[in-house]
Amino acid sequence: MVQAYGADTGNDRVGPEPERAGPGSRLRDLRDRWTRDPGIWRRGIVLALCSVLLTLVMAFHARIPNTIGNLGSLSETFLPWIGVFVPLLLVLGLVRRSATALIALLLPVVVWFNVFGGLLTDKSGSGGDLTVATHNVNADNPDPKGTARTVADSGADVIALEELPSGKVAAYKAALADRYPYHSVQGTVGLWSKYPMSGTRPVDIKMGWTRAMRSTVTTPEGKVAVYVAHLPSVRVKLHAGFTANQRDDSADALGEAISGERLGKVILLGDLNGTMNDRALNGVTAQMRSTQGAAGDGFGFSWPASFPMARIDQILVKGVEPMSSWTLGATESDHLPLVARVEL
Repeated sequence: MVQAYGADTGNDRVGPEPERAGPGSRLRDLRDRWTRDPGIWRRGIVLALCSVLLTLVMAFHARIPNTIGNLGSLSETFLPWIGVFVPLLLVLGLVRRSATALIALLLPVVVWFNVFGGLLTDKSGSGGDLTVATHNVNADNPDPKGTARTVADSGADVIALEELPSGKVAAYKAALADRYPYHSVQGTVGLWSKYPMSGTRPVDIKMGWTRAMRSTVTTPEGKVAVYVAHLPSVRVKLHAGFTANQRDDSADALGEAISGERLGKVILLGDLNGTMNDRALNGVTAQMRSTQGAAGDGFGFSWPASFPMARIDQILVKGVEPMSSWTLGATESDHLPLVARVEL
């Protein structure tokens, strides 16, 4: 009976039970399959070439010509987003079991972190004696009062607003009057200040109407020249590519105006319709620093507000030390407001 029971149940077996495969053994099996695979280096050549191409675009974006549809400026506008292709190539390399593709992927990873890694950290500090803000409020904004007060609640001493339609200027003035006794609207841009303003005038940026201005703001720490600008919009068209010629010409004109500024402390606030990487803005960016790049937290993308993909709104300074820089929450505009604290 004992033998029969043992035969029926299998309890008559002797010796150690088979070892169950743990995570370590599964990894060893995977490694062994890869190392025994003769095609591990031959597969994935196309994926490796894609990694090399991404690397070249990031490392030599300034060499991409603008002669065909302003392709260079277009790539520079969204340059940080090239990094989203890295996880995709990683997954494809693993699926293809290609050592060549995975090793080549190190190239764009290293270059991306070298170019943009500094923007991932929080560089903001304490201190500063002047807070400035800028916001493209959108001409179709249905809530001028709420938008203006959102920006004012940031504690800004100086506020620049762009894309001000003539029919809504009074609403913005009324919303800010209690906190900003000094203001000026020139064309479709305006400046509000807690401190006295003088020498206010429009700036010609070759558009045929006023979308830029300049004013001297006399702060307790001295005078600072404040420029407000809304450069022409750019478009991406199938038949013409990235159309930005008017924007580029206006950027050059703005750069010339700032280079001729007599005051040593200069702040530029506005919607430049371009990023700091875009070589078309070199006339401005070559002589000024971005507060977000120098003292910001993250990329500071400002447009579009629903899913920010680029920082085309800028706070740039010359002769002024950035201390911190950040974006505010969404208003009824398609742009996010930007704020910076600087040391005069």
